[in-house]
Amino acid sequence: MISFPLRWTRAHRVVAASALFLLSWSSVSLATEQVVIASTGGAYDRALKAAWFDPFTKATGIEVVTVVATNAEMRAKVAAMVKTGNVTWDLYLDGEIQAASTAHKAVTEDLTDFCKQFAGRKDLGPNACAAGGALLQSTATLLAYRTGDGGPTPETWADMWDSKTFSGERAFPNFDDPWRVMAAALLADGVSREELFPLDVERALKKLDEIRPAVSVWWKTGDQSVQGFRNGDYSIGQIWLTRAKAMQNEGLPIGWSYKASFLVGDRIALVKGAKNRDNALKLMAFWLNSPEAQAMACEVLSCTPPSTDAIALMSEDVRKTMPHANEVRDFMVVPDAEWINANAAQLLQRWNEWLR
Repeated sequence: MISFPLRWTRAHRVVAASALFLLSWSSVSLATEQVVIASTGGAYDRALKAAWFDPFTKATGIEVVTVVATNAEMRAKVAAMVKTGNVTWDLYLDGEIQAASTAHKAVTEDLTDFCKQFAGRKDLGPNACAAGGALLQSTATLLAYRTGDGGPTPETWADMWDSKTFSGERAFPNFDDPWRVMAAALLADGVSREELFPLDVERALKKLDEIRPAVSVWWKTGDQSVQGFRNGDYSIGQIWLTRAKAMQNEGLPIGWSYKASFLVGDRIALVKGAKNRDNALKLMAFWLNSPEAQAMACEVLSCTPPSTDAIALMSEDVRKTMPHANEVRDFMVVPDAEWINANAAQLLQRWNEWLR
């Protein structure tokens, strides 16, 4: 309890108490300086928190507040926030493909000037920082399967459709960019990587008709894909490598194949009108300037960090699980981002019609 001199009048005491309140409020305000970032939750967020968010807070005193949402929810929420002027998020994670779209540019800040500070970095590739966001990591959407039954293991998308040789339920993603499911169907139907784009949507859906009865999980979030595998709801699925690696780290019996994979990645995007803009830029810069943080996160998630120095810090065992140059060259599909973005609305409409 604070006491004031007896000779002070009531007015003195009121003024002093008000000053103490303002000082107290100012201290609380400084202590709760923050940045708000939206991500997909689960094992992904836990890895980012340990490797990136917590070290950033320790170094700067700025609290990192995370919000969990699906990719589709994030895009819809950000668009609504910018439209109404009621922006409550500062950053969100968006796919590499979507980050190049007109819709993305309309609701995010152009980071060209911010990126200039990284232009001379030999350990960062030319796409590590771009107008649409800072590169968080590169990874894959691929075929994952349950191991341990002693039988043959699936390697290609055609194997996923082969229920006689590879029994069990299947899983596919179901969110607002269905190109990867359609692309898998076309590859399973004999289309070559070189002739994959533009996608033949009707042929893809016809091929998906064949496997639809075996699909037990249409996942909307990475956590759903993990929980479905953990519960034994499916044996073979199209999921993110980062989630497959996290499950392997848990000791779950899972393997995957780069012969059935699409090269994808995430970017850290700055929302237009972000209230904590300066803190958001500090958080992005901390990531790109911290090979140690990148290595720690990708050690858990088996992703490829933007810095080659980070890759050198990762263990040999983890580097072995990352796609090698010959696998990228011979098997992995690099999606046509320009075509996907130009046709996103039509793809989603046709997809939703098919699902119904």
